[in-house]
Amino acid sequence: MNTTQSSIKKIVTLSVCGAMLLSATTSCNSFKKLTNEQKGAIIGVGAGAAAGAAIGSKSKNPAVYAIVGSAVGGVAGVFIGKYMDKQAAKMKKDMEGVAEVERVGEGIKLTMKSGILFGVDSYSLNQMSKDNLEKLAQTLKEYEDTNILVAGHTDNTGSEDYNMKLSEKRADAVADLLNSMGVKRSRMSVIGYGESAPVVDNTSDAGRDKNRRVELAIVANEDLKKDAAKNGSNAVATNNK
Repeated sequence: MNTTQSSIKKIVTLSVCGAMLLSATTSCNSFKKLTNEQKGAIIGVGAGAAAGAAIGSKSKNPAVYAIVGSAVGGVAGVFIGKYMDKQAAKMKKDMEGVAEVERVGEGIKLTMKSGILFGVDSYSLNQMSKDNLEKLAQTLKEYEDTNILVAGHTDNTGSEDYNMKLSEKRADAVADLLNSMGVKRSRMSVIGYGESAPVVDNTSDAGRDKNRRVELAIVANEDLKKDAAKNGSNAVATNNK
């Protein structure tokens, strides 16, 4: 097997992991056996693989990889993008000053600092967090044709094992609250990444503060992808008449 074939085989294997993550019917326990590197390397094939290679060379962010790995591309991707544009606009308005909302490819990446959500070394959500997450839940319910990765992250203070457990508990706390507000748990994959995926260097207080966070990756579910493919095909047929 040459290098190219080996790389393609690896991408296909990771693509399966990505599909598992984004499937509403797949248990999150499937990811307990994956290494941190594998969790952070979720990319897809086809258009998603090309975009994943470009973005992945600059970032090991799990939310970004989850979004890229879910991409369908083409006219269907444009349809999905418009759906996400509307959803992201509402989130930016509702979560202004509380969360960073970014449109990435065919999905949405939402980042909330742990300092906004939790007290120091805690995974209990404060009242302000609950109020803000209620606004988020309303939008997620309105745009229900999506799957959601809830990813917990910490800085590197403390032991790696402790940070992993803390990140899992914080991600669970966010997912549980969203669920209590009507967002179906079956839509969510909840994973703690501990200190394994920092966004900046951990050598300063400011850097560690940015690394303590909960991220959401919001992507199209299978129903939305099918609708997008159908509408895309109809649009192409109409233009060709």
